[in-house]
Amino acid sequence: MEYQLVYQLFPRSFGITDEIRAVISCFEKNYEQIKSPDNNLSSDGVLRVISDDLEALNFKVEKSKASIDKIKVPVLFSINNRIDKFFDADAVSADGKIVIEVEAGRGFRNNQFLKDIFQACMMPNVEYLVIAVRNHYHNSDDFKSIFQFLETLYISGRLQLPLKGIVLIGY
Repeated sequence: MEYQLVYQLFPRSFGITDEIRAVISCFEKNYEQIKSPDNNLSSDGVLRVISDDLEALNFKVEKSKASIDKIKVPVLFSINNRIDKFFDADAVSADGKIVIEVEAGRGFRNNQFLKDIFQACMMPNVEYLVIAVRNHYHNSDDFKSIFQFLETLYISGRLQLPLKGIVLIGY
């Protein structure tokens, strides 16, 4: 089976913005280097491949797992505006409105996408969450599995998220 880059914005009731289109193009441009199952890259490996293109769009991108290189997004503040709680992100736009999370093996099986959604919802300025997952992982398709979950979430209307949208990318 031949895989290709696929993406979907949720909710499906409006189109993709120019800023989101630019993020997707970073994945499209580098697809041959990151596509699954041909390349068995970790999430950090995928992020390294696309990081220059994201930085060209003025995104801050995590350079390594070292504390100094992490992208910390504050979610709670205490006295004198000290940061009380933050969540790490793989990449964040300069204006803080777009957060990107790249997942590899843990995307669906360990419900990492749910944690990504929760954390993005807690980040005060975030409008869009981009979650990139493998199309193929151990004989399953993380993109399709998460797509069905997000489709159910948005169609049911039972849970309202404080985000304008979630973009799911399958690589």
